[in-house]
Amino acid sequence: MLGAAKDDPIVWDEALGANVKDADGNVFVDLVAGFGVALIGHRHPRVVEAVVAQQHRLLHAMGDASPDITRIRLLEALSERTPEGLDVALLGSSGSDAVDAAVKTAVLATGRSRVIAFDRAYHGLATGVLPLQAYKPAFTEPFASLLADRVSHVPWGCDREVLREVLAGGDVALVLAEPVQGRGGMHAPPDGWLAMVAEESRVAGALFALDEIQSGLGRTGEWWAGPALGVVPDLLCVGKALGGGFVLSACLGTPEVMAAWGASTGEALHTQTFLGHPVGCAAALATLEVLKDEDIPGTVARESAWIRAELESRGYPTRGRGLMLGIELGCDSLAASRALLQLGYITLPAGPTSLGLTPPAVVTRPQWLGFFDALDQVTP
Repeated sequence: MLGAAKDDPIVWDEALGANVKDADGNVFVDLVAGFGVALIGHRHPRVVEAVVAQQHRLLHAMGDASPDITRIRLLEALSERTPEGLDVALLGSSGSDAVDAAVKTAVLATGRSRVIAFDRAYHGLATGVLPLQAYKPAFTEPFASLLADRVSHVPWGCDREVLREVLAGGDVALVLAEPVQGRGGMHAPPDGWLAMVAEESRVAGALFALDEIQSGLGRTGEWWAGPALGVVPDLLCVGKALGGGFVLSACLGTPEVMAAWGASTGEALHTQTFLGHPVGCAAALATLEVLKDEDIPGTVARESAWIRAELESRGYPTRGRGLMLGIELGCDSLAASRALLQLGYITLPAGPTSLGLTPPAVVTRPQWLGFFDALDQVTP
């Protein structure tokens, strides 16, 4: 059978909070939140309520040509929640869209055409942003003939001189980093490193962007990982948890940087048919309210500290930040994740011998204790 794997995947039928029910009625604890999306939990009642209400008013508008009021309200809410100065947004559907918008903005703003990313980087797999990823060469190699050779990859945690050397040509438009590398293994940066990268980027005339598609909106225990690590970017990419389960992303920037797009000439230079979809915007508005009202960042900070302490007391080294958690197993992580699935826990590898967890903030401590016991069963 085309695409057959060693193990059949579970087929999702229903999800609520931190639990997933498959088509056979089995219930699992989702410790990856649907690739990081369900930070506030699957099917949060306030998101569902907002979606149902929006569906009874307006399902679809006309993007930039005729935006609806829900989109305008979301843009205002994002401006209130993002780091100071990042007040102008380009909406999209996927994380790749947000990164694509950041790259385009930097090219327009600087008149340059090169981009610097970092080893193990993952910024999506759409053709326009595919050269930025360094997580897995196999994702890029089949399409190499289509891709422009305008990206340099620099070691994560490199020293200042290495970065200066790559920036020295004067042709770099954008330096793009994840404040915590997600798919690349849940790696937090060295202390002060992101601030140094931002400083050197700006000195060289490039813009500095943070891909907070996974790390943002409270997942690391702060609303945004970048400012918590000492840097506010020129451009900020947001997605995953933003829509509360609906498809939505955004690239936010300062008014000065975003002014590079210029005034409209009648047709948008960067747009999509479903840009700013009313239902997705309604879901995102509700999600932002839940994140604030339920203090999800505070919950993440508190629970992640307890989780890491428990894991390390059991002999499992951890890395990452907040609920972007890497767990070193010392054994085959793919085999371990498959065994954990049989025990009722959805996890993902984060390297050959480590798991990567991006769970909902609503996983309970009894659920975590059950997972710890299951982990002990599947590791040597």
